[in-house]
Amino acid sequence: MPKPLNGNGRYMPGLDGLRALAVFAVIAYHLNVGWAPGGLLGVGVFFVLSGYLITDILVNQWKTNGQIDWKDFWIRRIRRLMPALLVMMAAVMIWIALFDRSQLLVLRGEVLSALLYVNNWWRIYHEVSYFSSFGPPSPFGHLWSLAVEEQFYLLWPLFLVIGFRLAPRRWQLLGLTLALALVSALAMALMYEPGTDPSRVYYGTDTRAFALLIGAALAMVWPSRKLSVKAGPQARLVLDCIGGAALAAIVIMIGLTDQYDSFLYRGGFVLLAVATALTVAVLAHPVSRLGKALGCKPLRWLGVRSYGIYLWHYPVIVLTSPVNPNEQPGLVLPFVQLAASIVLAALSYKFVEEPIRSGKWKLRKRQFRHGVKSQFFLYKRFSVLLSVGWIFFICISCVQGANDHPEVVTETNASIKPEASDKTTEPIPESSSVDNNLAADSYEGITAIGDSVILGVKPQLKEFLPGIVIDGKVGRQMSDALEDTKQLESDRKLGKVVIIELGTNGPFSSKTLNALLDSLGDERQIMLVNTRVPRKWQDTVNEMLAQAAEERANVTLIDWYSYSADKADWFARDGVHLKTEGAEAYVSLIADSIESISMNTSEQRPENKLFSCLARLA
Repeated sequence: MPKPLNGNGRYMPGLDGLRALAVFAVIAYHLNVGWAPGGLLGVGVFFVLSGYLITDILVNQWKTNGQIDWKDFWIRRIRRLMPALLVMMAAVMIWIALFDRSQLLVLRGEVLSALLYVNNWWRIYHEVSYFSSFGPPSPFGHLWSLAVEEQFYLLWPLFLVIGFRLAPRRWQLLGLTLALALVSALAMALMYEPGTDPSRVYYGTDTRAFALLIGAALAMVWPSRKLSVKAGPQARLVLDCIGGAALAAIVIMIGLTDQYDSFLYRGGFVLLAVATALTVAVLAHPVSRLGKALGCKPLRWLGVRSYGIYLWHYPVIVLTSPVNPNEQPGLVLPFVQLAASIVLAALSYKFVEEPIRSGKWKLRKRQFRHGVKSQFFLYKRFSVLLSVGWIFFICISCVQGANDHPEVVTETNASIKPEASDKTTEPIPESSSVDNNLAADSYEGITAIGDSVILGVKPQLKEFLPGIVIDGKVGRQMSDALEDTKQLESDRKLGKVVIIELGTNGPFSSKTLNALLDSLGDERQIMLVNTRVPRKWQDTVNEMLAQAAEERANVTLIDWYSYSADKADWFARDGVHLKTEGAEAYVSLIADSIESISMNTSEQRPENKLFSCLARLA
């Protein structure tokens, strides 16, 4: 929170300290630091802060002038936020053009949506998960939160003007604001489905607006300009105790929750917003000792540059981290990434954000044109500092490049909604049909349903199990499978034995899994292949699949996770998809399992090709 220009408002250094803590929580989350699994809550802290500060400005304008200067407000927001965003995105796109041109086409939609501040809705529409993608992440994956804030900046002044006219008294306007916050919080709680990917409710402006609105409500009852500079020792103690307890609650939530915790989406984020609002209220008060502590020079310096740090940290991490998630980056790389983010943010603040926000860039432009010597040295220093930032980038990439496996593999961002060409279903010959018995001369009674992993082993499955129906789709979730199996059954392509390989792309609820298994019925033999995916939901998925196999007599677990233990050479660099050797092992495991259930459910006939080929495979 840079100091207000032209005496517009009161500078509250403690809030900058809170900004610094929030941005480092987010960085810790993106660096997968074990002690901060809930670091993503830092974004919620930013939302409350933004709601408070923006509403504080707008309410003061209305009280002072009887109107809100929308044009001035929006121009100030654009000058404050857009230049640094443009510089960051331009630098990242240049970097990608030089070192990974394959991403340019993929990022086109993200770039446009980010510039228009609708990135969160773009991600929702394209079903891009914030949590479940295991392919190369987008370096702009963090810009969804800026879109939420900008949409608030666009709409909130209009709502405030309407509110001032319909509810001129402060408490009436406060009631309307809290009512809107309640609607938003309820939307998150009702739309969230436990055990599934929560990206929709995490991204949505409708489901995250309550944090901004709670901050706005605080500004209506706790305007910064009217806080007394005098308070007795007891009042100061009460303030500091409340602020300390609220801040402790934020820290505890960051340490004890994670992105799949149902508590967050059913009241946890609201609790975070309330705790943040209480913290902000104390830090904003001029007599608060907590405000003075968080407003210390180092935290204040970082907090003032927190916007730039937030902008730069994610692309730095994404573009310089190991391609294989199983590969440990060590202790040095995260510190270098953090240092690079801070250096780039400092450059952005000094030479982009602050000059444009304050209007000094016009003076510097005139000075440069007239050949002022001091300006020459200013740009010379800028060039040196910018070079340092690029050297950080290059050094990290070189270090990482030395560790990367030279093999070229195809990696899939499995969370992006696939096109029709991403789905492959092997048709059954017209002369045959699928009934309740395995065919004697082929594997036409077997159907495999899965995602990109099953597509990756398709050649081996076709070679060793001719006639098998393979229905694979990139990015498929367990929640998609119910409709897909209904379509297969309608097309008479659903066999007596159904192999389900899902869970690679994200978690699912027991309700979703049981609905799928119920739809397949008790007469079919169902084989659930568990997963090996280097993401946080791996164990949850595997436990749920194992439980289903224990509870249902017609369900068998194919334990690929255990079978592939310590077999890193079977996997591509993403740690999920398979090389040729791994694909053959995968098919062999499936074949052994099919043979096992076939021997248990039917009499083995010597002439049956099913068993002769399976024996050969084993």
